[in-house]
Amino acid sequence: MRKSFNVMAGLAGAAMLISTAHAADTIKIGDINSYTRLPGHTVPYKNGALLAIEKINAGGGVLGKKLEFVSRDDNGKPGDAIKKAEELFNREGVALISGSLFSHIGLALTAYAGQKKKLYLAAEPLSDALVWAKGNRYTFRLRPSTYMQAAMLAEQVAKLPGKRWATIAPNYAYGKDAVKAFKEVLKAKRPDVKFVTEQWPALFKIDAGAEVQALLKSKPDGVYNVTFGPDLAKFVREGKLRGLFKGRTILGLLTGEPEYLDPMKGEAPEGWIVTGYPWYAITDPTHKAFVASYQKRWKDYPRIGSIVGYNAMLSVAAAIKKAGSTDTEKMVAAMEGLDVDTPSGKVHFRKIDHQSTMGAWVGRTKLKDGKGMMVDWSFKDGANYLPSDAEVMKRRPGK
Repeated sequence: MRKSFNVMAGLAGAAMLISTAHAADTIKIGDINSYTRLPGHTVPYKNGALLAIEKINAGGGVLGKKLEFVSRDDNGKPGDAIKKAEELFNREGVALISGSLFSHIGLALTAYAGQKKKLYLAAEPLSDALVWAKGNRYTFRLRPSTYMQAAMLAEQVAKLPGKRWATIAPNYAYGKDAVKAFKEVLKAKRPDVKFVTEQWPALFKIDAGAEVQALLKSKPDGVYNVTFGPDLAKFVREGKLRGLFKGRTILGLLTGEPEYLDPMKGEAPEGWIVTGYPWYAITDPTHKAFVASYQKRWKDYPRIGSIVGYNAMLSVAAAIKKAGSTDTEKMVAAMEGLDVDTPSGKVHFRKIDHQSTMGAWVGRTKLKDGKGMMVDWSFKDGANYLPSDAEVMKRRPGK
């Protein structure tokens, strides 16, 4: 028994030494996302992140160490996301956490990061509150916010004659922020516009027929649509059937992204003004190289999540390199004012509110070869669609 115990103790000690050596040679990056809840959106994100990490590690890693991507599924629940964050920091020893898709989960992780003083790079959640009203020293956001993308769409329709506007958005943080921002920016550009109705379907529980009828009843000149996923598909189907889109300007926040446009196939809407990702038509050499490497690695085309995941890991690597350490306070200081070269152009993380200036593509939808595409698009630099510093400080009190 004593001999067996000594052998087992020796093996355990060896395993611990190997584990410790492995930990010393790697920097773990925590990832929390809704993989089972929305795999069509989160798997492309993870693929993009892994591609970036493979490229970084092939180039020697960061500070002489390899990056390791440690993923956890939040099941679409804020409580689960907090538990996974605790596990990643306390058991896995990650340097920071990143990822997340839903805004309510992003806000929960923002609160956690502030309370625990842990770095959180919110890659995809879009709620404005994440960097403004609920923002803190330890939270940064990569994607252009609801305010930024709503401002891009408002800029387009401010030039059009329509005055009567209706909105439809999911009844949770992201939808509410998106409508608020659009109304604010459009009213500033066009004081003569009037918002005649607001529809607030529950997320993924839309009664599309009833919502379309309510919008028709208000007789709008234009409709600002923030629905996505299965809700968007139902809304498009009922809107076409009941004639909502005829003779009206229809906006689609995120509608031009492959995650939302592609599943609709030949039922995709035409002529909508949208934000999206026309990966197939972007000719910038850096972006083309990204697309080629993504397709080679995953045997699939990139979605918007793919480039966000890729850019997120480039940002993490740049921050750690700039900090010269994985110490949280040093990484936070490095993130403030950080510049990162990405396939979608240079990204700057603002010190004032920790929002990045990552831009977005704006264009119109069109059916081509039986599927929706973006045409007549242009890339909008996110830095041009943020409020002034003085206005930001009003929205980020006490930060």
